[in-house]
Amino acid sequence: MAVIDAVDLHKVYRLKKRRVTALNGVDLHVRSGEIFGVVGRSGAGKSTLLRSVNLLERPDSGTVEVAGEDLTTLRGAGLRAARRNIGMVHQHFALLSSRTVAGNVGFPLEIAGVDRATRRTRVRELLELVGLEDKARAHPSQLSGGQKQRVGIARALASRPKVLLSDEATSALDPDTTESILELLRDLRDELGLTILLITHEMNVIKRICDSAAIMENGEFVESGRVLDLIGTPASLLARSLFPLPDHGGPDTVVVTYPRSYDEPLMSELTRRFDVDVNILVGGVEKVAGQSVGRLSVDLRGVRRAEALTYLREHGLLVEEVGA
Repeated sequence: MAVIDAVDLHKVYRLKKRRVTALNGVDLHVRSGEIFGVVGRSGAGKSTLLRSVNLLERPDSGTVEVAGEDLTTLRGAGLRAARRNIGMVHQHFALLSSRTVAGNVGFPLEIAGVDRATRRTRVRELLELVGLEDKARAHPSQLSGGQKQRVGIARALASRPKVLLSDEATSALDPDTTESILELLRDLRDELGLTILLITHEMNVIKRICDSAAIMENGEFVESGRVLDLIGTPASLLARSLFPLPDHGGPDTVVVTYPRSYDEPLMSELTRRFDVDVNILVGGVEKVAGQSVGRLSVDLRGVRRAEALTYLREHGLLVEEVGA
């Protein structure tokens, strides 16, 4: 079931005498409990899409449903109420410098009219959830970048939303801190049953935590699907971006990607079944979407080489010929 269901979104900005198409017929479907990443270059339309999901940016046409409610039919108080189901994490934290950590986290509850005792209890819960229970009285200027983003995440969760939107949440952070924030987002998804939509320009973010992803260019999705399915799809743009072909190897070199676990010794089977020579040049295993994905560069020679490659493909492996 789709918790985020956006259909045929269009958005055009008029800048002086120019028309800039930010969204051109985008369809976005994010299932319950899924982490969905949208990746693309600056200006591809990612931010406009994200802001359209909570109607901070109203599309020119198309519909946006979140948790079964059509936001594009709402305005005023009705829209504000619906947005309580949607939390937002910002790239540059957007914290109030004059308030403490506790004050920042509790701010949405204060605006919503929640009483002080309930706010205090909820803030304490949230700070424990993001590992900042000892920073309640600190101010943003006293925090590291990663700690500031944890405060931003806690604040986004204050109203117990079903959906969390992440706007380049890790782009301003160093690699180690990025890793810890991505781990936190996945843990929160698992613990709270959140559905997360994030935009990024970093392929590592897609590889690390996303269940599904889309590549966006010029206001359109040029490819979308479950990450593990795309990794096993020939000519997939996402697979090629996540796992670029090596620049080493000769005309007989192939790269074999295992998008799921295998107990069968497939390479040994090739030599027995097709009488080919298999020389493994380099290999490794990476975590993608929470699962292990193996990758081998193999020099494969023999009269029945083509049959051997077909055999691997029939077993669901992605086989790419480096010298082709």
